[in-house]
Amino acid sequence: MSITADFASLTELHSLIQHFYAHQMHHLDERRFEEYAATFTEDGEFQHSPGVEPARGRAGIVDELVRFHKKFDGDPVRRRHWFNQIALDPRPDGTVRSTVYALVVTVRPGGKPEISPSCTVHDVLVLDEGRPALKSRTISHDQVF
Repeated sequence: MSITADFASLTELHSLIQHFYAHQMHHLDERRFEEYAATFTEDGEFQHSPGVEPARGRAGIVDELVRFHKKFDGDPVRRRHWFNQIALDPRPDGTVRSTVYALVVTVRPGGKPEISPSCTVHDVLVLDEGRPALKSRTISHDQVF
């Protein structure tokens, strides 16, 4: 089913996707990895770090997030993912390609917020049971030239 078929305008679609992203990032920031993975299709792919193979399928996504976040065990860190500059491109095949600028803000008790990394997020979204779902997500980290 086409993700754009049920929307009267790109503005309406943009609002839905922005709402989707907000809930998805809340899941991630609260380490609710199963809920985050549920925002992907069953066969979804998630590639979040350079040099790391994409995680495939919801269980694989959860496993990868658990593995990645182990480095924060015992660290009273709070991480926040900020998505902005959401650009949507509905495709003839019914998917929507989304390009988003993202900042990850890290805060520790008594410390100042640190921004790292700065990224570009490349998503392919579909409708899954009438709701947006990620078919794939690839994240590229910005580099200083």
